[in-house]
Amino acid sequence: MKIFIDNGHGVNTPGKCSPDGSIKEWAYCREIAERIVKALQSEGCDAERIVTEKTDIDLAERCRRVNSWCRKLGARNVLMVSVHLNASPPVDGKWHGATGWSGWVSSNSSANSKKLAQLLYAEAEKRGLQGNRWVPDCKYWVADYYILKNTNCPAVLTENLFQNNKDDVKMLLSEKGKQAIVDLHVAAIKEYING
Repeated sequence: MKIFIDNGHGVNTPGKCSPDGSIKEWAYCREIAERIVKALQSEGCDAERIVTEKTDIDLAERCRRVNSWCRKLGARNVLMVSVHLNASPPVDGKWHGATGWSGWVSSNSSANSKKLAQLLYAEAEKRGLQGNRWVPDCKYWVADYYILKNTNCPAVLTENLFQNNKDDVKMLLSEKGKQAIVDLHVAAIKEYING
């Protein structure tokens, strides 16, 4: 199984930070993605990041990088998780109250994408990250994000708490919080592979 971890956005993406500037989504998600990859590799998994560049890489190029491996190995032997931080509207430079973790699949997603999303949510819930948002009975949300809709393998996008919630940012910046985000991804991916 080839595992791709995508890190959302780039240094040149406007906005995408906490109101106080203490967390920038592009940098945070790259750190977390790298830690997920290293943890998976330490478990013997074939894992790598899609985007190692600091700048934002076009979504079509991200999908091309994943899909080239799908053609080599077969789509069922590849999976992709895109790591992001959420923000509640309005994104106005102020702190807001929305909190929590969510996993997203596209409307054209496979049963395997949905299974991976459910496993990710279960691991987030074990770590108390479910937050105050309404959670669908299926334990995943659906949106036609380009990277989900246009990759050929099972794919999930995770929104790991809110960058405009003061308590979420405090947790995200703590070592305990970072490790919780890493661990939930690693545990769910391993369970998916072993299942």
